[in-house]
Amino acid sequence: MKIAITGASGFVGSHLSSQFGGSHALLPLGRRELSDPTKLSSLLEGVDWIINLAGAPIIAKWSESYKKVLYSSRIETTRSLLLALKECPTKPSLFTSTSAIGIYDNQGTYTEGDLALAQDFLGKLAKDWEEEALKAQDLGIRTVVFRFGVVLGKGGGMMEKLRLPFSLGLGGVIGDGKQKFSWIHLHDIAKAMEFAWSTPSLSGIYNLTAPSPTTNEAFTKLYGSLIHRPTLLPVPLWALQILFGEGAKVLSDGQAAIPERLLQAGFEFEYPTLEKALKEIIS
Repeated sequence: MKIAITGASGFVGSHLSSQFGGSHALLPLGRRELSDPTKLSSLLEGVDWIINLAGAPIIAKWSESYKKVLYSSRIETTRSLLLALKECPTKPSLFTSTSAIGIYDNQGTYTEGDLALAQDFLGKLAKDWEEEALKAQDLGIRTVVFRFGVVLGKGGGMMEKLRLPFSLGLGGVIGDGKQKFSWIHLHDIAKAMEFAWSTPSLSGIYNLTAPSPTTNEAFTKLYGSLIHRPTLLPVPLWALQILFGEGAKVLSDGQAAIPERLLQAGFEFEYPTLEKALKEIIS
């Protein structure tokens, strides 16, 4: 099988490339390839599956110019793929794109059928990204959009940023710690991607979160206890706002999502509980 991957050098993309590269031909697509739809169309000819992970890092200081980068690196990248696919005589069997549970507001616990969508920048970003990706269906391509929770895994992402301060006993809750926290282990992302490929009935939008959402406080206390370090120093919201501006909302806010559609389809999580996931990461 030939798999094209955007965002292949990122945390999730690197893991998927490692997982799939041993048995499949991989085609990483970077900015150069994505900037030329005609050339991209020829590259995509003969590709069986596209995994679209491209997107500039969310955890950063959001200036107005960086918000444009966040938007273009997701929506315009996806649009370029679709323009190229439109010209391909032979279309891939599956187009898998990504989104985030930041599309939901922070009031309840939501499944894919709930329409309580956030009205802020992140909510609009995710909504527009999904709408662009789902246009692949108009080309006759089976399309799956995964709404990621916070990705937990070794060697990158959030856990790599937390490793040093927590190991020094400087970890603590963000704000009051009551914000919701839905997460997914990196290994279950790869497993869900493979499940999407091997399950022809999968189509549309799926929450890709472990079935046990928690809170920032519960996560912090559990992580600290597993590495035998205190977690007594809360991170004040004003400090995050100085560092990240409007982008602090990514860390100070949170959503609770349930992967109802994946569970109904028969998907089994390798890491359904936070304790099991964290124990694997720190082992």
